Amino acid sequence: MSDAPLWQPSEERRNASAMKRFMKALSADLGVSLETYRDLHAFSVERMEDFWSELWDFCDVRGTKGERVLAGGDDMLAARFFPEARLNYAANLLSQEGNEPAIIFRAEDRVRDRVSRDELRASVGRVRAALEAAGVQTGDRVAGVVPNMPQTVMAFLGAASMGVVWSSCSPDFGPRGILDRFGQIEPKVLFTCDGYFYNGRTFLLADKITEVLKDLPTVEKVVVINLAGTAPDMVAALGKRAVTWDDFLAPHADAGPRFDPLPFDHPLYILFSSGTTGVPKCIVHRAGGILLKHLCELKLQSDIRPGDRLFYFSTCGWMMWNWLISGLAAGATLLLYDGSPFYPGPEALFDYAESEGMTQFGTSAKYIDAVRKSGLVPKDRFDLSNLRTMFSTGSPLSPEGFDFVYSGISEDIHLASISGGTDICGCFVAGNPLEPVWRGEIQGPVLGMAVDVWSEDGRSVRGEKGELLCTRPFPTQPLMFWNDPDGQKYRAAYYERFPGVWHHGDFAEWTEHGGIIIHGRSDATLNPGGVRIGTAEIYAQVEKMPEVLEALAIGQKTPDNDERVVLFVRLAEGVTLTEDLEKEIRTRIRTGASPRHVPAVIAEVADIPRTKSGKIVEIAVRDVVHGREVKNVEALANPEALELFRDHPRLKI
Repeated sequence: MSDAPLWQPSEERRNASAMKRFMKALSADLGVSLETYRDLHAFSVERMEDFWSELWDFCDVRGTKGERVLAGGDDMLAARFFPEARLNYAANLLSQEGNEPAIIFRAEDRVRDRVSRDELRASVGRVRAALEAAGVQTGDRVAGVVPNMPQTVMAFLGAASMGVVWSSCSPDFGPRGILDRFGQIEPKVLFTCDGYFYNGRTFLLADKITEVLKDLPTVEKVVVINLAGTAPDMVAALGKRAVTWDDFLAPHADAGPRFDPLPFDHPLYILFSSGTTGVPKCIVHRAGGILLKHLCELKLQSDIRPGDRLFYFSTCGWMMWNWLISGLAAGATLLLYDGSPFYPGPEALFDYAESEGMTQFGTSAKYIDAVRKSGLVPKDRFDLSNLRTMFSTGSPLSPEGFDFVYSGISEDIHLASISGGTDICGCFVAGNPLEPVWRGEIQGPVLGMAVDVWSEDGRSVRGEKGELLCTRPFPTQPLMFWNDPDGQKYRAAYYERFPGVWHHGDFAEWTEHGGIIIHGRSDATLNPGGVRIGTAEIYAQVEKMPEVLEALAIGQKTPDNDERVVLFVRLAEGVTLTEDLEKEIRTRIRTGASPRHVPAVIAEVADIPRTKSGKIVEIAVRDVVHGREVKNVEALANPEALELFRDHPRLKI
């Protein structure tokens, strides 16, 4: 690691942050002395009730808090925050009025739109009235096969305003992938669109939705949003239960927004696990927990301010979309984008950033690496002077990715590498505006999260790799899994490995600066000769090479019941895997990581399979290599790539 940080926040920036103001509020209200972020974090986990109660007040949450902050706090599974509270998630997101934009939208170079705060509030009221007229009631489910566009936000918040449970997926999912998700939760209304754009092409959805509806008998109404210009034709094809978005809302032009006060733990939405190891888990999230944790992460950890322009590249099938939408509660304008981030070229999103004055740019580590390898230097072509923060998640950001952000995008930017998951719809570890950014490190644990790294035998460890855990309750522990009445699947997912403690499944390590490095998923960890190795450690060495666009590592079982490390590489155009290149790859890994990380086999492949949110799927590849069935290939963006690994000639033992 470098002896100097890549970035230090100025004293002016620290003092202007909401986190500094929150620390002063705690001092005034409770008489505590908090000088540093680490002081604040220790307070937040040691005095949980005071922390979450003060956060509610500081963020001006709309609702009634009640007397108790935490019930059953000695048992993570039984813990309930604000058991007497009443609030409405949508009311908190729509508290601001006026003609300022709430949403700015781009669908590649085809469609642009702007929606003011008043227009958004009015549309949410009309959606609610239309849902009521369709017979939808509190606790029912509505679902969306939808792009990341303004009408999707309106539909979600209209449902939330009346306590209807929302769920969504991206329109590029296949019929089986949609049914594996929505078939479990039985929605009453399905929102969709007539088509979407990707990489300059138009994809129409009428045939796909027709097929889906055959196996979704609970859907009584299908609402078709017009994006590609063919919504009336699609409605005609779908039949009498289908209606265009405009016709669905038309009878309710005068309906104003209304918000039902609901319990803190009322279900807000259902998210789904990636589903690459079986039918996706239906993870039910509680409205109050989501609101409060997102406010903590957006306003404090991310220093998002009223009037900021917040962007996160995401589809509606990734939890970062849900996180992004909560930005309205922080007073931000949402910059939505749907389509390929590289159409018509790698400059697409930076053009958006310049033209709309983007203040926070959220994306994946893979995107940052792809821009780096494209040769684009954004700061040389675009005015990014408004950009204060860049978020990265989805997979570990390599040290070279950190370097590129500061050399190629902005020298004065808060690079907030963050990590959490769909399971909590938030972060365990993330950035904070008070501390420096060190190369290759996530800055540290998020407020309110008692994060630690444990060895396999349950010891807290420093300076060595282990399992990422959370040892105390937090508000976005899932309310439940859908169709898991006795909670057995829920407990097995998080609490069986270390009883009574949340086991997240990431392989992690504390740094000397108090930061965190994520070395990949625990279930994808390599184990040659009984030594655990994180796959991210290998990728960090290989993917810095210009010849290698992407890599994926697995452990392959050997006849002596050991395993050998196999590294698959997708190479740059015109590059082939020669003996010299193999030797260079091994040398890079040996010197940059260790001799134990050096793969026994290196194999070239034309593509690497990934989920819809861009995460490579090591477990699915491992299953293919070992002749096991990959369950739910519909969860993959490019399932055909799996066949490249089946019976690969270099894998014969």
